[in-house]
Amino acid sequence: MTQSPGQGNALDNLLTESRTFPPSDEFAAQANAQPALYEEAKADREAFWAKQAERLHWETKWDQVLDWSDAPFAKWFVGGKLNVAYNCVDRHVESGHGEQVAIHWEGEPGDSRAITYAELQREVSKAANALTSLGIGAEDRVAIYMPMIPEAIFSMLACARVGALHNVVFGGFSAEALRTRIQDSEARVVITTDGQYRRGNPAPLKPAVDEAVAGAPSVEKVIVVKRTDTEVAWTDKDVWWHELVDSQSDQHTPEAFDSEHPLFILYTSGTTGKPKGILHTSGGYLTQASYTHFNVFDLKPDTDVYWCTADIGWVTGHSYIVYGPLSNRVTQVVYEGTPNTPNEGRHWDIVQKYGVSIYYTAPTLIRTFMKWGADIPAKYDLSTLRVLGSVGEPINPEAWIWYRENIGGGKAPIVDTWWQTETGAIMISPLPGVVSTKPGSAQRPLPGIGAKVVNDEGVEVPHGGGGYLVLDEPWPSMLRGIWGDEERYRDTYWSRFGEQGFYFAGDGAKYDNDGDIWLLGRVDDVMNVSGHRISTTEVESALVSHPTVAEAAVVGASDETTGQGIVAFVILRGGAGADAGGADAIKALRDHVAKEIGPIAKPRQIMVVPELPKTRSGKIMRRLLRDVAENRTVGDVTTLADSSVMDLISAGLQSGKSED
Repeated sequence: MTQSPGQGNALDNLLTESRTFPPSDEFAAQANAQPALYEEAKADREAFWAKQAERLHWETKWDQVLDWSDAPFAKWFVGGKLNVAYNCVDRHVESGHGEQVAIHWEGEPGDSRAITYAELQREVSKAANALTSLGIGAEDRVAIYMPMIPEAIFSMLACARVGALHNVVFGGFSAEALRTRIQDSEARVVITTDGQYRRGNPAPLKPAVDEAVAGAPSVEKVIVVKRTDTEVAWTDKDVWWHELVDSQSDQHTPEAFDSEHPLFILYTSGTTGKPKGILHTSGGYLTQASYTHFNVFDLKPDTDVYWCTADIGWVTGHSYIVYGPLSNRVTQVVYEGTPNTPNEGRHWDIVQKYGVSIYYTAPTLIRTFMKWGADIPAKYDLSTLRVLGSVGEPINPEAWIWYRENIGGGKAPIVDTWWQTETGAIMISPLPGVVSTKPGSAQRPLPGIGAKVVNDEGVEVPHGGGGYLVLDEPWPSMLRGIWGDEERYRDTYWSRFGEQGFYFAGDGAKYDNDGDIWLLGRVDDVMNVSGHRISTTEVESALVSHPTVAEAAVVGASDETTGQGIVAFVILRGGAGADAGGADAIKALRDHVAKEIGPIAKPRQIMVVPELPKTRSGKIMRRLLRDVAENRTVGDVTTLADSSVMDLISAGLQSGKSED
């Protein structure tokens, strides 16, 4: 890693990475994606996407691939009709794969269940009949507030089957967060559980539903799955899943819906104001989710065991647990609980138990594994793993290397994927078997996707330059709007570079000297130090490249001399040693950053902390760290997975101060 001079770009490009890892000849020869895919998409983009759509079953074929006449509102596969649930379940049974395991479900307490495609078809049909018995049909909304149990997936597919929109709300959200989402979508039914398992103990879930529903007059019924067998309050709206669903017929004929029929609403928090209800439709979304899952993960349906560790409360769970994988006839693992229950080897025990071959997780969890120590995964047989993936935020190069060496046996390709709730499916990622992977880089847009890095004027920056990541072509799985708020949709995503017609959702990025794309985090997290616009991601990557550091969060704090000073919060790796947090070690870390990036990026202050403030999805809440760094009252901590973390950080701030 070396220093590059600022080039007057929207963001300075400071770190360079020269390590590359070509695929083995053996892997390249058998890969689903071949180099010609890029040329095929470039030659005729619409014909390319039509070919991907033909991987699905359409009841009625489309008349037009893309209608972009009402930009920024796209219509894909116009006139086509299909049923999303049929594509994910029934067609596999009809093709003779009914006895293939679709889901190896692993409960946190150790209970498990193997669900074949034939059983999945029966369970989804019963759930669909149950919804119909409650009067739920096309374009009604159903809120799903559940842990990672099979009934959550049955519920999503049942909604898709009858044409209702599901609105999945993460089971860790508060009653108030649930209420606002139910109210905004005007959901008629809520599906939930009596409780959920968290770190070995049952935790309540239904009381939050009761509180939310009390303020949501649209709700007519609450369907409750018995998971923890704990006592719950009961109202006249409540009905047990086992009483309503299990008594239904397991036969159900799915109806074909228009390609642009709404499939789901998924709320994403804005920096201000109420959450945004991102709307996705059917044909284009399923086409891209299916195409990307098949090619990015090199899925072999007859032999692979796939595991995405996300929760269905996030878009990753929608696209890469439910719709993409099941449309490709996957055999996958779904795990209910936390990665350290009953111990820190739980994930690797599951990989070993089921022979997982494809593993897709978040950088924040990879860095947690680093903190726990490489000796833990070393105790397990991980030799079945052949493809690794990362999602959710930029991955530091050293975390990428640790992942490859300690989880992937030094040989499994890593696909670092960039996409968003709004994009619906993966947009930028290396294709394993085609691209030589590069630690920390998502590398290039997938075939059929248009993306580039531009400056403030919307002009593409040269190689080595930094700026804003934009999408310059419509794509099949793109959001179709914000539920009930067309103006907010235009303002949020299309106004920044309105004249050019670019989609921009707030991420900074850079090109390296090879033209590969590196994500630099949210532009809100850029620091302005002595006139240099520096990404927090690059400084964090420099810190994590030090052998003692597992994870780092960096913020810019007001500074009379430089405008902003860099303040870093670091978590040490397991086995870092008792002196790793001492004054000499802190100085060594500051000097390390200066060496890796340059003196301009040397942190003013570094603090060793036991944990970082993260949301329940693993995102670092930098605004809270800025409050601490600037000695302000710490803001709202209700969205944190563990609010006590901020007390520990605030109490220890001064002990980590190091300036020169």
